[in-house]
Amino acid sequence: MPIGSKAKYSQSQKRKAAHIESSYEHKGMPEKKATAIAWATVNKQSGGGERSGSGTHKPQRDKAAARRNSAQHAAASQLENQRAKAAPNSLESQTKVELLAMARLRHISGRSNMSKQELILALRRK
Repeated sequence: MPIGSKAKYSQSQKRKAAHIESSYEHKGMPEKKATAIAWATVNKQSGGGERSGSGTHKPQRDKAAARRNSAQHAAASQLENQRAKAAPNSLESQTKVELLAMARLRHISGRSNMSKQELILALRRK
């Protein structure tokens, strides 16, 4: 667990952190890193544990904005992962060396001077 006591966090914050942590571990992330990310997410969304004193509370609008930002980032990341899994053989996912080999097989002239993007366009045209 990250440095510091988690005693001042509410039960809902602890549940949220545990859920986020298990999600990252399920994806194959090491436990220590998953825990750190989970608590960082909880801190960002809720402003940290229950502290006393002036200036320690995060305004509700900032909490809501942080939740939206985290949700949008997670959704974008998930969409990117799905695209990568759906099209593992797409030209964009190939390295330039692999694209050059494909261009060589298709006898595309001028391939050695082309950038990766130019190779992709040339392969699509052939």
